[in-house]
Amino acid sequence: MSLGRIPERSAPDPVSRALIAIAPPFRVMKWLSFLHSGIYFLLIVLAVADVLPHLKTAVGWAHGFGWILMCVLTIATVRAKVIPVWLGACVAVLGGIGPFVGSIGFLVEQRRRARHASA
Repeated sequence: MSLGRIPERSAPDPVSRALIAIAPPFRVMKWLSFLHSGIYFLLIVLAVADVLPHLKTAVGWAHGFGWILMCVLTIATVRAKVIPVWLGACVAVLGGIGPFVGSIGFLVEQRRRARHASA
């Protein structure tokens, strides 16, 4: 190996192959992000209105498990190069606090891709 050359990548390990295999397409990830944002919005409405405590609990659990699912799928899609790392960070890191950031990120990336496709 000489200086300045990037070494060849070896074959991905089994975990990476499994993650890449479950990576959904961009469109599916975008709509899952919107769904997660909708669940979060409903949770905020139920918390502010302070009504239906059992529904609020169920929606809270849905938000939590939804965020975990989004994190796993985001890691898979970043590894499979379906979405860029910055978008993965928006969805996985900031998505636990406010999933709207990830949804906005998908819209930004969709417009960026459309702009590059037309150029």
